[in-house]
Amino acid sequence: MALHIITGNRLIDGLVVFLAEDGGWTETLAASRVIEDDEELAQMKTLAAAAAKAAIVVEPYPIDVTRDDGEVRPVRYRERIRAFGPSIHPAFAKQDAAGHFAAEDDDEESPVSRKRA
Repeated sequence: MALHIITGNRLIDGLVVFLAEDGGWTETLAASRVIEDDEELAQMKTLAAAAAKAAIVVEPYPIDVTRDDGEVRPVRYRERIRAFGPSIHPAFAKQDAAGHFAAEDDDEESPVSRKRA
């Protein structure tokens, strides 16, 4: 089975959120709960549906993810944009997603990492 996480939008402010390990919701992909089997996926979908009914999140749904060097990454490009921000320029990315815009040349530093320094 593919790896999954549950995502949706927080009702109060519309931000993209992910189901966290503790059953709450987090804005960071790294803190999301990675679901590894069908039984757990069904349980987490039920938990997410309850959060939607309680008006915490809007339209939660599972997405496919991979683990690359221990880092959770969405498979579909649409979900990468939701998780990390626009792909047009690193300055517009979410500030906690610097690795999403790694420089093409290994010797070159990412503009996002320069901004943080």
